Amino acid sequence: QVQLVESGGGLVQSGGSLRVSCAASERTFSTYDMGWFRQTPGKEREIVAAINWSGDSLYYADSVKGRFTISRDNAKNTVYLHMNSLKPEDTAVYYCAGGRLTGSAPTRYLDIGDYIYWGQGTHVTVSS
Repeated sequence: QVQLVESGGGLVQSGGSLRVSCAASERTFSTYDMGWFRQTPGKEREIVAAINWSGDSLYYADSVKGRFTISRDNAKNTVYLHMNSLKPEDTAVYYCAGGRLTGSAPTRYLDIGDYIYWGQGTHVTVSS
């Protein structure tokens, strides 16, 4: 059982930057594809970015392309989401999730049901 713990959320002004982190409890983390999702009240959880186990395949939602960067450090069992040029509409609870995904990119990253391990979420608030 892999436990995921997010950190780094907070309040930032529009146009600012923030980095959220997700630390895994097990070294098997390095064998899992990882994703960052976000959710606002009354809306479905949506994928923001994803990265395969080795870090050489990335996916970004159109809404964050060019502003967010996902990366991972398997030696530290950690995945990161660097968020730049933040907008008020980026305000959400951000969750990391892991799974052993199948299929070809980018569709392999899109099925939320394929992610079996989830963190508790970290709040990101972007003020205008």
